[in-house]
Amino acid sequence: MLELSYVREHLAEVEAMLANRGATVDLTRFRELDQRRRALILQGDQLKQERNQASEEVARRKRGPERDAPETAALIARNRALGEKITALDAESKAIESEFDPILLSLPNRPSAATPVGRSADDNQEVRRWGQARTFDFTPQPHWDLGAKLGILDLDAAARISGARFAVYRGAGARLERALANFMLDRHTAAHGYTEVLPPSLVNSQSLRGTGQLPKFAADLFKCEGADLWLIPTAEVPLTNLYAGQVLDEAALPVCVVGYTPCFRSEAGAYGRDVRGIMRQHQFQKVELVKIAHPEQSAADHEKLTRDAEAILQELELPYRVMNLCTGDLGFSASQTYDLEVWLPSQNAFREISSCSNFSDFQARRANIRFRRQGKNKTELAHTINGSGLAIGRTWIAVVENYQQADGGVVIPQALRPYMGGLERMQ
Repeated sequence: MLELSYVREHLAEVEAMLANRGATVDLTRFRELDQRRRALILQGDQLKQERNQASEEVARRKRGPERDAPETAALIARNRALGEKITALDAESKAIESEFDPILLSLPNRPSAATPVGRSADDNQEVRRWGQARTFDFTPQPHWDLGAKLGILDLDAAARISGARFAVYRGAGARLERALANFMLDRHTAAHGYTEVLPPSLVNSQSLRGTGQLPKFAADLFKCEGADLWLIPTAEVPLTNLYAGQVLDEAALPVCVVGYTPCFRSEAGAYGRDVRGIMRQHQFQKVELVKIAHPEQSAADHEKLTRDAEAILQELELPYRVMNLCTGDLGFSASQTYDLEVWLPSQNAFREISSCSNFSDFQARRANIRFRRQGKNKTELAHTINGSGLAIGRTWIAVVENYQQADGGVVIPQALRPYMGGLERMQ
């Protein structure tokens, strides 16, 4: 959430930022409320000054012969009326303050200086590439065909059980999913310094407001009927909210946690996209990286988290590229985002497998995540950072498609073989 004082004092900048993001938030109501609030404050200040002067006159009269004069009683009554009017003005001003909250909650974060200005994904900037796309001497098959032929992916069974956009993994396919999760968790905890956390998969509304999913993205979430509980769209929500309302010591930053959870999304805005296979599911598994960072180090911590996610792709020897998202493609809460896009042979294209974002103090203000500098009493907002390290289902796709063979088998990457019981090939 943006700070109210910042929006008031930089309204033209906020409107320019919204235009760069392609957002359609109308700030007319904000202007009206702010003008009314300023008028109330001015009126209240004038009345307070008048009351103070009247109070001084009453005090003077009470010390002298005019103590019991009718004019003194009238002045006291007038002072009382001024106090009641000031109280009413203050109450109206506070009521207006509460009306600012829904507006502030609808405003996206300010892009950082490192975020390029652009209208859409076409304006995203490529930062780097790693690996070479494999050259096949046969036509590569999509993962849904490979999975069905190998008996490791059963989309028909999932459709019967749950409907569209669900998957059933079988045999080596299920083991590959589990192997990927364990491999990622081991690398992030042992090599990258994250602490593993197993959080709940259900969270309350306040937690979702804290990370920016509510109120804007309610349609993308699954809510439990009759309870203030929602299925998590990502482990970012519970992992970040571990520190909601907390004050951390400066020396403890950055806090680095990693979690493996199921994720649930309605994909309300994805009608007709990726309808085949498991690219876009209502339920999927993901390893999530979260950092609570020092404001002066968050840019460097963001770069480090991105490299941690990249390291998984490198160990799996999967070609990918890193894209710096432009303002028009930036997520609601993000200040800067790097998308990692893995190469998928069946699509002859790079597809997103991780988004690594720096949220600056946007989530921290909503969730009240603060830190205290050494030797200081005053607390400050921390910065939050997160990214997929990685999305398991999409990594599963990338492994199956990039390691497929002419006979329809799939070679297991070297890094995963210890997690697959030594299995070298699915066939």
